[in-house]
Amino acid sequence: MGWDLSAAGFAALAVAALLVGFSKTAVSGANTISLAVFAAVLPARASTGVLLPILIAGDVLAVLTYRRHAHWPTLWRLFPAVAGGVVAGTVFLLWADDAVMRTSIGAILLLMAGVTIARRGSRSRPDPEEREDGTWGRRVKAPAYGVLGGFTTMVANAGGPVMSMYLLSAGFRKLGFLGTSAWFFLIVNTTKVPFSVSLGLIDTRSLPLDAALVLFVVPGAILGKYTVNRINQRLFEQLVIGATVLGGLQLLLR
Repeated sequence: MGWDLSAAGFAALAVAALLVGFSKTAVSGANTISLAVFAAVLPARASTGVLLPILIAGDVLAVLTYRRHAHWPTLWRLFPAVAGGVVAGTVFLLWADDAVMRTSIGAILLLMAGVTIARRGSRSRPDPEEREDGTWGRRVKAPAYGVLGGFTTMVANAGGPVMSMYLLSAGFRKLGFLGTSAWFFLIVNTTKVPFSVSLGLIDTRSLPLDAALVLFVVPGAILGKYTVNRINQRLFEQLVIGATVLGGLQLLLR
């Protein structure tokens, strides 16, 4: 497959792929753990190219599961800023080494988690139809998170926690959160493919490994769909924030 993978290494990647499916249909942001596993088993830059098609497979399953629950006004507000973030991330990848990438993204994830926790403790939940309206701060929030989400998803497939923090701070309930997130990442991750190919992150070495690992995404997604119905809203939000903090710490401490 282009890399000398041991049985243990492939098993770790398979578990990480299963976790991708689970995160897409249950606890968004948990796939930062998958990101860390892929980067530990494979060369750091190559790992992002291998992981992207697996994420897209998970996005397809999430859209099939939650497609009716997306909030499209939110998506349209985010996309222009996300496009700018993806371009900035592509430029960043041209010169940044792995250490700079990990430190920058880990710091961003922890900052987003901290801001969200502070906001949730200081104000009531807004109506999703009214988010971003009324004040300069709310109008700025979508572009700011959009740029950060586009940048982190392009650099290390780590946009999930950033967008999770945005959707939680905007007051989404479980199904609206998962439906909006599913469509967002299916569109954004598919758009990233040409950039990743041009950077050499997706090539003839990565695709055979993807073909083997994508089979593990499906049972993970099924497990996530089964689990999410048994998680109450408060626990759901705590798990999302916890996964974000864990992912940020993993990136900073590696």
